[in-house]
Amino acid sequence: MTLGIYIQVPFCQTKCTYCNFHTGVVSPERFEPYADAVCREIAGTVAANAPVVDSMYFGGGTPSLLNPAALRKIIDSIRVSYQVDSAEITLEADPETITPEKACAWHAAGFNRISLGAQSFSDTELQAAGRMHRRADILRAAEILRTAGFDNISMDLIAGLAHQSRASWEDSVTALLGIRPLHISIYMLEIDEGSRLGKESLAGGSRYSAAKIPPDDTIAEFYESACARLAAAGYEHYEISNWALPGSRSRHNLKYWRREPYLGFGAGAHSFDGTTRWANIHDSAHYVACVEQGISPREQIEPVTPEHALEEEFFLGLRQLEGIDLARIESTYGEIQHKRVADLRGRISGLRSQGLIELDGSRIRLAPDRLTISNEVFVELLG
Repeated sequence: MTLGIYIQVPFCQTKCTYCNFHTGVVSPERFEPYADAVCREIAGTVAANAPVVDSMYFGGGTPSLLNPAALRKIIDSIRVSYQVDSAEITLEADPETITPEKACAWHAAGFNRISLGAQSFSDTELQAAGRMHRRADILRAAEILRTAGFDNISMDLIAGLAHQSRASWEDSVTALLGIRPLHISIYMLEIDEGSRLGKESLAGGSRYSAAKIPPDDTIAEFYESACARLAAAGYEHYEISNWALPGSRSRHNLKYWRREPYLGFGAGAHSFDGTTRWANIHDSAHYVACVEQGISPREQIEPVTPEHALEEEFFLGLRQLEGIDLARIESTYGEIQHKRVADLRGRISGLRSQGLIELDGSRIRLAPDRLTISNEVFVELLG
């Protein structure tokens, strides 16, 4: 078993209207103390006989805002505390933050994969969402990254942004395929009270272009159209929101869906060691203060009960297009959760009869034409 390490950088230049993450806009003067605190947290939590680290993921927020030297210091801290071998090292970056000098410095620091936050190739949609970049910035950033030596680039789109039309969506997909990154993520817009746009939409308001969000059925059509076009272009659909050219699946994110161990460092970062989940405090200033004072920033420490582990197996496993092996689940959890497993089998049978789940031998998976309602399926399955 190998270990993944996640570094949370909760800083942004602006807050996107659809964002429900714990991120904030702060003075750049706070960046270096934060990076130093992350390094100290890493140095203070190394475990004896820790497994080999084969993935690092710098997410946020906008990690590309940090000075490349600070990012390199964090990578070096990980290498000092852990055995790192042939690791996939990813940096999330916004297009407008990328310069040739930064890209070369990232490559020299050890990053070998960039997750480029495109979201859309429509300037109208990007502006309404509060994004600072435009279509031209995405094209320029991709060229800069490849010139700097980054072959492994991931890019994303969001289906359902305000002002999005069928024509603009198809144009964004066409532009994305024209760049042909090794990995692609496509998310359907989430409407919830955690974001300004979501709260306004739920209230029936018009701020943030909330009235211009496409209907749910239209968003589903956009997603399904992208599924067909990416498949035709040679991309493997391996998780509900993720596609990759052969051999280019996200090693780090697969750990989440397969319930493999990972450690998170930084404000709001989450961790899982196989039996317990925990998270760090979200406020970045409070996080830095705790680390500087030698106080653990951990909170929300929750042991994973067998029942919760079983539910995670289904919820996370069924996000993967290959599904999960029911025989393995029953072998692992049968004696502990015999009644629960039997109940799930009954629900699986019902969902299968509705055409929502497919069963191939002992392997179950979501029906390919029902991916857009996956959350509803999960709710019905897990009760």
